[in-house]
Parts: sequence; C-alpha cells; structure tokens
Amino acid sequence: MGDLIRSMALSAKGMAAQSARLGHTAENIANADTPGYRRKTVAFRPDGAGGVVPGPVRLDPRPLQRVHDPGHPLADESGSYNGSNVDLVIEVADARAAQRSYDANLRLFDQARQMTRGLLDLLRR
Repeated sequence: MGDLIRSMALSAKGMAAQSARLGHTAENIANADTPGYRRKTVAFRPDGAGGVVPGPVRLDPRPLQRVHDPGHPLADESGSYNGSNVDLVIEVADARAAQRSYDANLRLFDQARQMTRGLLDLLRR
C-alpha cells in the first residue's frame, strides 16, 4: 500500500510541476505584445524522492524583436522599439506538452487511487 501512496504523491508533484509550467506559458502568451518582455522558462529538477519540482524561473536570453512603429511612445530616433522575444508557436507547443504531461500524471494518480480503494475494499471483507 505504501507504493500506491508514493505513486500518488509522485503524480501529484508532477501535476504541480506541469501546472507551474503551464502558468508561465500562459503568462508568456499574455505578454507577447508587451514591449521589453522576455519569455520566461522553467526547468524541472529532481526532488530527491523520485519526483520533480519546478526549478528557478529563467528569462530567455534571445534578443528582443525590434518593432518599427514611429508613432509608438517608446520609439527611439529611428522609429523602432524593443518588442518581446515570445514566439507564439513555441508557446502553444509548450502549453500542449504541459497539458499532456499533466493529463498523464492525473491518469496515473487516478489509477493508483482506484487500486488503493480496491485494496481497502478487499481488506474490509
């Protein structure tokens, strides 16, 4: 029974990590048109118990996109300003991957929960 509880805990940690990843992806998508915004990324690191936890949030070092708009309040003498370095295609792909990983962890959690319930039902008889 301890292994079932442990697998539920590991699945819960995986869901929490993917939820954090999905949150950063949503933040990146929301700020795609914000001048000077740098894409945020998060890498996972092992937690020592066999699971993963989100590591520190890092800013994408890629250069910011230059946007030419002479009428923009942030435009310099050349009529350009720094946009963001968010690529919506990458963000959508990351969001899908995070959602699929979250769903996989949720299925594992549910299977372990069902097995635990079945074991407890057997022990009650």
